[in-house]
Amino acid sequence: MSTSTGPAVTVIVPGFDVADYADAALDSLRAQTRADWSAILVDDASSDATADIFDRAAAQDPRFRVVRAPARGGLGAARNRALDLVQTPYLGFLDADDVLIPSALERLLGVLERTGSDFALGAYVRLRPDGHGGYTPGPVQPWVAAATAPERLATTIEDHPEATANVVAWSKISRTEFWHRAHLRFPEGRLYEDQLVAQQMYARARRFDTIPDVLVHWRVRPDGSSITQREAQLDVLRDCLDAMDAGLRVLEDTGHPRAARARVGQILRMDIPRLVELARAHPDPAYRRTLGAFTREIWDRGAASTSGLDDAANAAVSAARLW
Repeated sequence: MSTSTGPAVTVIVPGFDVADYADAALDSLRAQTRADWSAILVDDASSDATADIFDRAAAQDPRFRVVRAPARGGLGAARNRALDLVQTPYLGFLDADDVLIPSALERLLGVLERTGSDFALGAYVRLRPDGHGGYTPGPVQPWVAAATAPERLATTIEDHPEATANVVAWSKISRTEFWHRAHLRFPEGRLYEDQLVAQQMYARARRFDTIPDVLVHWRVRPDGSSITQREAQLDVLRDCLDAMDAGLRVLEDTGHPRAARARVGQILRMDIPRLVELARAHPDPAYRRTLGAFTREIWDRGAASTSGLDDAANAAVSAARLW
């Protein structure tokens, strides 16, 4: 339970219609080796039993607090609603369909308490259905490893520009004071809302820490309903590309050219090949035109960062630039 001096960190857990997964997420908080946490559970106007699961957790454990959105606002609005309520020295995020490993908070908080950095980020893996009703964690992807390994203490994006590949909210713990000082809030009404905030964090931090340990399992839903599983939809693609562009502009506009070049290289290696595969067979030519226009612009902004593409990425980027 909480220590006599109160919790050290607040974990914000937004959820919309995640009744099938929320118990596992909350169990992963209860299982933390460091118990001085509190959690704000934000029900984003769910139509299933998510609110009941959150209420039951709060009734059984005072470390949980439930907040209800009057209408669905999306992840950005749900997280912002909880941010205004945080009173602990540190804050973090956990989506209600993902799970923390038991040592996640201990590892992230322990590093921050030693270094005094503004935030710390760790590695994560995809949690995929195993075909038998369970899930199996996958390997650490190359861009995740490049962002987090080896352990770096009190670094910056100028010293470690590949950290900018870590664009997710839920693999980081931050000092709450940093969020106020850096004026950080999530965009609302858009998907991929954490990408812009991630680049603002890197650009505005005095220093941050990276941890190579896998700390979060990022669930792939069997029903294909998560955002990244809907990228074949044109509106989702547009939000995805807009988020990457907005994050890149943060790095460019704040005078971090090395980090901006690294981010362009990541987009060309990681994102364009995946989206090109969707575009090749897409029935709507507007999908290919949209991806092609974005790819040409990113290529032109990348300069030296484009030299590290492997053959597969080069082929995908070349195809997209012709659309």
